[in-house]
Amino acid sequence: MSSLRKSALSRQNRTAYLFLLPWLIGFFCLTLGPMLGSLYLSFTKFNLLNSPRWLGLDNYVQIFKEDDSFLHSMGLTFQYALLSVPLRLIFALMVAMALNKGIRALGVYRTVYYIPSLLGGSVAIAIVWRKIFDGDGLFNQFLNLFGIEGPAWVAHPDYILSTIITLSVWQFGSAMVIFLAGLKQVPADLYEASQVDGAGKIRQFFQITLPLLSPVIFFNLVMSIINSFQVFTPGYVIGDGRGGPVNSTLFYTLYLYLKGFAFFDMGYASALAWIMVVVIGVLTAVVFLTSKYWVFYGDGKDERG
Repeated sequence: MSSLRKSALSRQNRTAYLFLLPWLIGFFCLTLGPMLGSLYLSFTKFNLLNSPRWLGLDNYVQIFKEDDSFLHSMGLTFQYALLSVPLRLIFALMVAMALNKGIRALGVYRTVYYIPSLLGGSVAIAIVWRKIFDGDGLFNQFLNLFGIEGPAWVAHPDYILSTIITLSVWQFGSAMVIFLAGLKQVPADLYEASQVDGAGKIRQFFQITLPLLSPVIFFNLVMSIINSFQVFTPGYVIGDGRGGPVNSTLFYTLYLYLKGFAFFDMGYASALAWIMVVVIGVLTAVVFLTSKYWVFYGDGKDERG
């Protein structure tokens, strides 16, 4: 009987390994392999035509000591993240709370609000967004109805970033769906008990909704931070592919792309990519470390348990 049990377990293990095999092949060939390759290239000079030439830390030294565009693109990306992430999460939570009122055809509304998240990162939507906020675009035509003459939003360095941030906030659907799922898990009897104690809507929001929703906020915050540092398509399309006007859309990923595929300095671009990996890792670690002070779970314990 013991040998039969061991044989059955062995067959189950082999079956599990077979199911994992496609994922393992994809991980090692499409993720880990290219990552290690780019790490090696970050220490070389490689123009995609000739063999890589070892430079050691020269690429990193040049980035931090001589490259003003690196500092500008990193600062611009931080500015974009600081503005777009809170706005998107706040807007997503507001819409999720509105949809959590038990309205009819909830599935239809949820789908409609989720569509921008599916389309917002596409080139086509970025082109449409550029047309809407152009000098004679739809938005300025709307302002003209009230006698307001709007600027060329996508051609002025003072306004184009806010236009791209607006596009980012418009893509709130994925965070909204996750918030809505979290709101469905909040026990209704907590609100009823708080009403008996005389708590109003604002007090209920801050003392019941936000604490119980904090794990969902934590997840959405981490994912939004990671995604915000990977912004590329809006800056490339709306900024004419070169970070214009006046480098006002030269996001970090766009600068990395230009270094690698426009100037054929793939070794330098690989170094830029690994710096971004470290920055995102540090920011994510900071969020995780601080989460023990503001993330609470249903058992009444914070993340430390």
